[in-house]
Amino acid sequence: MKPVAIISVSDKRGADAFAKRLSSLGYDIVSTGGTASFLEKNGVSVIPVERVTNFPECLDGRVKTLNAAIFAGILADRRKESHTAKLNELGVTPIDIVAVNLYPFRRTVLNPDHTFEEAIENIDIGGPSLIRAAAKNHSSVLIAVSPDSYDAIIGRLENNGVDYAFRLRLATDAFAHTAAYDAYISRYFQKKTGDEYPQSLTMTFDKKQDLRYGENPAQSAAFYEAVSNDAGFSGIERAEYLHGIELSYNNINDAHGALALALEFNAPACVAVKHATPCGVGEADTLSNAYQKAYDCDPVSIFGGIICFNREIDEETALRLNNIFLEVIIAPGYSPKALEVLKRKKNRRLLRADFNKKEYGTEFKSVGGGLLVQRTDSLPIDSEPARFVTKNTASARQLDDMRFAMKVAKHVRSNAIVVAKNCASIGIGGGETSRVRAAEAALAQASVKSAGAVIASDAFFPFPDVVELCAKSGVTAILQPGGSKNDQASIDKCDEFGIAMAFTGARHFKH
Repeated sequence: MKPVAIISVSDKRGADAFAKRLSSLGYDIVSTGGTASFLEKNGVSVIPVERVTNFPECLDGRVKTLNAAIFAGILADRRKESHTAKLNELGVTPIDIVAVNLYPFRRTVLNPDHTFEEAIENIDIGGPSLIRAAAKNHSSVLIAVSPDSYDAIIGRLENNGVDYAFRLRLATDAFAHTAAYDAYISRYFQKKTGDEYPQSLTMTFDKKQDLRYGENPAQSAAFYEAVSNDAGFSGIERAEYLHGIELSYNNINDAHGALALALEFNAPACVAVKHATPCGVGEADTLSNAYQKAYDCDPVSIFGGIICFNREIDEETALRLNNIFLEVIIAPGYSPKALEVLKRKKNRRLLRADFNKKEYGTEFKSVGGGLLVQRTDSLPIDSEPARFVTKNTASARQLDDMRFAMKVAKHVRSNAIVVAKNCASIGIGGGETSRVRAAEAALAQASVKSAGAVIASDAFFPFPDVVELCAKSGVTAILQPGGSKNDQASIDKCDEFGIAMAFTGARHFKH
């Protein structure tokens, strides 16, 4: 009896060459519908699946392989004489190789113009069943779910090298394939029904790269990309890599933070990040001026940091960037001359990122063996009201600075205090257990420049101590959420020193 391979694939890359090589090794090729037509057109002799099942394909192709003659042939454990005897009794031919990949559900639903009916029709039923059956019975059946497996299978067959370890690897890939496929479908339906926090969260990620190590050299690491865009915008995982050495774990984490903050701004802006924390941010009429503002905030910390711009980088800005060492530069684009200038630094990484942003996304944080899931803090700061609660109010320019400072504070580890002037950060304090210490750090960094500046705080003041520090440093306006039962004490202290203070009603903790 000749060995049998069943081939039924959506992705037909290499399927004809694979089938021809199997035929040359003595295999009969069983196939279905479009795959059978494709193989025959390419000179492969095919046995239609109907001849095996004695049942016609029907229901617009929804039923082709769902038949006992197919599944008995796949699931029979050749190590058991009773299984072989039952196949002989039933007149069922064993199937030795299953090459199946699935309807393109993922590609279909990632198309923004798809219809729900198109999504439904691209839910494969017979394919996952064939794959799972073959993977379950991997000791007797070889399963290929990707064209990338074809050459390895042929090579092993030609050299009698099909051992159990190889079978197990193929089966492992097969179960991962169907698990991911079901996850795409599950997530799609959860979003369709508005089930934001389902009882079982099924997501899948594609590996982008293995990393040299994680946060520290003793930790292994890899970088994965979510298939469905739950993040709310095309983040650093979808950035185009233009130049430089491989990104590290910490580079990727820092770059994510820089891009998320840069997305807050509408005018030309520059964001500098060091160790996942903003160390300088500037907004100006040109990118070059925005960069200078970011640099001036902390010329020490920006060295070896991550820079992100929200506009195409021009040659003038590129020349200034070349004056210091920077690990990564991110922008939506680069002029040809800017790219030429920046590529002079061989090790520096250059990324082109997508700056299209959705209003809401989802973010995840691992906690041991658990996962915290929440909506991203993505409502625009500019849309939040600023209700003045003091006798003094701020000028339009000061209010712009206050909102600028709050955009930065939103991305600084709590407790966050940001001092700003002329749409530039001049002092950043955060990651402290005490809001007073965060304010002291930010104001110390701003030094004499804090005179006439504003501050933003990511959360309310439980005591007037921060106001007192602001008064000593010459700060003239404060933006904070409000909401403490001790708000009035801070309001009174502001009135005492002539400081304007506004409440937004919106807290922006980032732990």
